[in-house]
Amino acid sequence: MFDGLPTFIPITNIVDETPSVKTFYFSYPLNSKPGQFVMLWIPGLDQKPFSVGYDDGKKFGLTIFNRGPLTKELFEMKVGDRVGISGPYGTAFSVKPNTHYIMVAGGYGAAPLGFLTEEVVKLGSTVDFCVGARSAEHLLFEDRVKNLDGVTVHLATDDGSNGYKGYVTDLLTVILNGAKDPSTAVIPVETGIKTLDSRLRGNDNKETLVVTCGPELMERKVLDTCTDLGVQCEISIERYMKCGFGVCGQCCVDPLGITMCVEGPVVSGQLANQITEFGKYHRDKSGVKHNF
Repeated sequence: MFDGLPTFIPITNIVDETPSVKTFYFSYPLNSKPGQFVMLWIPGLDQKPFSVGYDDGKKFGLTIFNRGPLTKELFEMKVGDRVGISGPYGTAFSVKPNTHYIMVAGGYGAAPLGFLTEEVVKLGSTVDFCVGARSAEHLLFEDRVKNLDGVTVHLATDDGSNGYKGYVTDLLTVILNGAKDPSTAVIPVETGIKTLDSRLRGNDNKETLVVTCGPELMERKVLDTCTDLGVQCEISIERYMKCGFGVCGQCCVDPLGITMCVEGPVVSGQLANQITEFGKYHRDKSGVKHNF
């Protein structure tokens, strides 16, 4: 584990995931948990938080969307170039045996959920991996998780170019409601809804846990759906972070005043429901509110 100071380590591999997303791999034992993040520093430019998308104990990977000056510079780097890394920081998703996970990922929010999927299937848990994006070319990690034991992948695209045409939260609603008549559901019969209906009735003694990471309005919809149906959920909440360990206060949320870099980014549904700004607004680096 890193201490509070950045350690400079070389990039050992770069994988192009989509036209705007790459995964950068580092051969270093980070020993992170799914949902945690690191701070990545490029000297003379900036430092930003990124969720860990892969960690096997010997190397870790950061799946990063190209947006802003730091990521623009990072995307121009090559294997062998070094960046500063500190962490891992923050809370993690629950990794439990004998559990059925329903994962709802939007865009590059799929990164920590891909990592989580790989960890929970080792314990014999099952997964419905729901991932959405604007179009097929922006979908992440279908191939990475679809062949894992106990995993069913559900795709959603805004334009209908792959999978269900619409929001990925629509898939969650159908899955949680059991799809008593799959032929009239908003997703096709072949997605395995009959099997999931059986699981949700408790026929295999698995509890159900919904986890989500992605755009905040999507996450808010997931939270509201789970709250209405009385289903456990865990949510990764993104806020502007500068330090990563609770000193600067940039990522405090209203009205609790807790920091998302220490008490988050992963929180329970119960805690998320106490954060009144969640799904309504966030603050920039100057503390100014911006409505969603």
